[in-house]
Amino acid sequence: MKSDYFIIKMDEKQAQERIKKLKNWLLDWNQKYFAGEPTEISESARDRLKRELEELEKEFPQFATPDSPTQRVGVPLAGRLPKIAHKTRKMSLADVFSSAELSEWAERVQKFVPNEMIEYFCELKIDGLNVSVWYEQGEFARALTRGDGVIGEDITHTIRTVVNLPLQLTEKIDLEVSGEVFLLKKDFEKINAEIRAKNLVLKKAEKKELSEFANPRNAAAGSVRQLDPLIAASRNLQIFFYTLGQNSLASVPQKQSEVLELFAKLGLPVSKHHALVTEISAVEKLFQKWGSEREKLPFDIDGVVVKVNSLEQQARMGATAKTPRGMIALKFPAAQVSTVVENIQIQVGRTGALTPVALLRPVAVAGSLVARATLHNFDEIKKKDIRVGDTVVIQKAGDVIPEVVSVIHELRPTNSHKIARPKICPVCDSPVEKTEGEVALRCPNSDCGAIHFEKFRHFVSKAALDIDGLGEKVVAELLDKNLVEDIADLFLLTKDELLELPLFQEKRADNLISALEKAKKVQLAKLLFGFGIRFAGEVAAAEIAKEFQNSGGKSLADFVAFAKNKKIESWSEIEGVGEKVAESLAEWFANAENLQLLAKLEKVGVEIIHEEKAPQKLGGKTFVVTGSLENFSRQGIKDTIKKFGGKVASAISAKTDFLVAGESAGSKLKKAGELGIKVLSEADFQKMLD
Repeated sequence: MKSDYFIIKMDEKQAQERIKKLKNWLLDWNQKYFAGEPTEISESARDRLKRELEELEKEFPQFATPDSPTQRVGVPLAGRLPKIAHKTRKMSLADVFSSAELSEWAERVQKFVPNEMIEYFCELKIDGLNVSVWYEQGEFARALTRGDGVIGEDITHTIRTVVNLPLQLTEKIDLEVSGEVFLLKKDFEKINAEIRAKNLVLKKAEKKELSEFANPRNAAAGSVRQLDPLIAASRNLQIFFYTLGQNSLASVPQKQSEVLELFAKLGLPVSKHHALVTEISAVEKLFQKWGSEREKLPFDIDGVVVKVNSLEQQARMGATAKTPRGMIALKFPAAQVSTVVENIQIQVGRTGALTPVALLRPVAVAGSLVARATLHNFDEIKKKDIRVGDTVVIQKAGDVIPEVVSVIHELRPTNSHKIARPKICPVCDSPVEKTEGEVALRCPNSDCGAIHFEKFRHFVSKAALDIDGLGEKVVAELLDKNLVEDIADLFLLTKDELLELPLFQEKRADNLISALEKAKKVQLAKLLFGFGIRFAGEVAAAEIAKEFQNSGGKSLADFVAFAKNKKIESWSEIEGVGEKVAESLAEWFANAENLQLLAKLEKVGVEIIHEEKAPQKLGGKTFVVTGSLENFSRQGIKDTIKKFGGKVASAISAKTDFLVAGESAGSKLKKAGELGIKVLSEADFQKMLD
């Protein structure tokens, strides 16, 4: 149940304004980032804005200009370091973010070499700084940043300190090579730890504190641009090479795979993670494999570089103004991206809380398409100054709910709108209330259509009774046709009633009736959670159910007797039930309508079932689950963990014992690696139960 506010549209004038702001913002971000200065916005969020600029310039080519970041390679030179022309022009890679885009690229390049077989050489996309290095007669001579692709900055003095860079090759040849300077994760953590230690001293002296580096790439970029080579030398910089430029070789490699073989022979460091395949489907498998293993690597990667292996085929494919056609960067799903707030709605929840929700320009986040994000409450909107039309950075909170992290105020359009704090419920028009000490606004009307709908939706959800076939549309239709008044009425539905609804035919009606019959036998913890009692979540529900079973209670009638006369103090004595939960429970079970509902549920045949206590093989252990699982649903594995005595947390912390990681695991896998938390595959987890 929602209420619309404003919707923005892009016309020619707005497009011109947006293009100008995006250009200026991207140039500023690039300059700071590659100079090693701190940036508040992640690189993945920057990538999204750059792609938006590219799309806008295609749609409105009259506003595209030569100085646009989409038309340049690298960043403008800072002016502090000497400028040197590259021997060969440097280009950047085009990015793709999905299997579909990768396949489209493969189809395009095939057209340049019709009827010829293409081999694909895949390399890790190391998250570092691209540099070019010159050797003269086998001796290290010079190093340059990529700069604008034509002219780079002379960083010979700092690159000379890179720990694995050979200052002399195994052959006396002239050679221009390009590669990636990077920091190992452990060295990055060490640098930031040293900065934190210095800040403690500066804080005591009331002096300006130093900024920590955002990530290893940012730190590497800042290190190579230091005027003092001793600073770079102290940071343990590394380098891998992958591109051959101008050279005096007697025999020049004809394939990318041969380039890396040559480099290794000459003593140049190369990554051992690469593969040669002949099918684009094999590229996708490698991408998935390397993506799942990326946290185990000692350095950061943000994707896979896919190259046509034949350098002769690459040459025939040519290049656009800034990117070679014969290679592409397939990037991992971003955990944090940028997009635009196109609309704001007010959603009324089952407890009456009014939650502002941002409707977003759809964007992929951590492997799934996101079009909505919670704004939490109106105090949060005011604090972050979020408006309709704003460009925002979003990320996933936990596994499901996206949230707005920050606003890029420099990109705010002139037609942006503030959202007013509502005074009435957008659904039933009741005056909203605000409880002292709480930030949420609430609709006090228990008969509000939105509250009624959300209670039903929660009751049939996976974490509660998990009634298959009762989705939002079905619930809405049942309420609209007055076939149900309360949740107990669900169990009185007949096949004939369902067949009167447009959504149902014979088989679907039979399936739902069967699912409702099955749901009558329910664990008390799931039933309690399904009631949606304020503050009483899954943990509290499980502890209450355990207490009830230990007291000898069996039936729903027994539970009513167990609960209806309990005072706040009695509820508080149950482990996992805090003061707020206890107050809410006491209030709920003192309500005559709720007691009547419990009696009605028993009358329609709802029975409490008690599972035999499984061996507590996971007792005392805390688990976090992430990624796509093959043999478990997300709720199913959580229930299994609890069944065997374990606890389930939503976020990684130092208290986490294990992370169960499926396919496309994201930021949680990275954090587990940082904290040294053991990562389990599904097979590993199953072995713990056997």
